[in-house]
Amino acid sequence: MKLSSMLWAVGVSMVMLSGSALAGDGAKLFAEKTCTACHGAKGNKPLMPDYPKIAGQNEAYIVKQMMDIKTGARANGNSAAMNGVMVLVNEQEIKDIAAYVSKLKP
Repeated sequence: MKLSSMLWAVGVSMVMLSGSALAGDGAKLFAEKTCTACHGAKGNKPLMPDYPKIAGQNEAYIVKQMMDIKTGARANGNSAAMNGVMVLVNEQEIKDIAAYVSKLKP
């Protein structure tokens, strides 16, 4: 095999692996993006009684709710409290946070 072919194969392999290897750390993001301030360190002790307990919630549901708040599609109830946080996260970070939160014990 030629050196250029080997380098191309290694490059393709690295790109394929980068999705999981470089994926964000949901636990780190949950803390850094101030989620813990309102939802508690493990997502199960909200600051206010009417804030949701999000630990163990369905991953797709969390992504949908966060994206709806970010885009303005959801602008009711306590979603206004999330507006300041949603400017701090991008779509991939939302997915990473949702994956982490969905695995927490309720």
